[in-house]
Amino acid sequence: MQQLLMIEDDARLAGMVSDYLGASGYQVSHAPDAQSGLAKLQSAAVDLVILDLMLPDMDGLQVCQRIRALPGALGQVPVLMLTAKGDPMDRIIGLEMGADDYLPKPFEPRELLARIKAILRRKGPEALTGGHVMQFGALEIDRDARRVSVKGQVCELTSYQFDLLVALAERAGRVLTRDQIMEAVRGRELEAFDRSIDVHMGRIRAAIEADAKSPQRILTVRGVGYVFARQQD
Repeated sequence: MQQLLMIEDDARLAGMVSDYLGASGYQVSHAPDAQSGLAKLQSAAVDLVILDLMLPDMDGLQVCQRIRALPGALGQVPVLMLTAKGDPMDRIIGLEMGADDYLPKPFEPRELLARIKAILRRKGPEALTGGHVMQFGALEIDRDARRVSVKGQVCELTSYQFDLLVALAERAGRVLTRDQIMEAVRGRELEAFDRSIDVHMGRIRAAIEADAKSPQRILTVRGVGYVFARQQD
């Protein structure tokens, strides 16, 4: 049974979510604040964190930063952030801090479940399409180990960013729209004006490019989308 950790100060909401996800086959533990949530994360195996943006003792963005700073697999645990409102800035900042996805409140439990399944599906072995290492000059993408390295140095990417990079690399040389990239990763079309893909691309570039401001591997095609450069190095 997959283990979820919900860091949420609203006990009523946490109870409702725990009951709903429990009925769907997940084991949910609850932490009412950031400190107890971080402690639970480090003391027990967790497959995904549901993180509220507004917590009594610490901003959810800071919590996300702290999670990403944890060593090894702990720092790579998928994070689904809950925002109190659908403010695009909340979403963008959350993604910049390393969240894999976001969901504005109020939300339908069914949508929360669908997003959790999508994130865990990307993380799990069934998401691997070829099970081999892709090599592009100094850049190595190991789909079995879900690891990216440049000149032997491991690059820190979230689970979602890893899958975005794989989606581009598998289609090297082909220009993809933002919708096509997101559809390849999430299996559903992207909302027409959702620009969160650009935030993730910026993070990927920062991890794999020698100079993120002058990328050589992931190129922007103005007015269209992105292309993964086949020849480089």
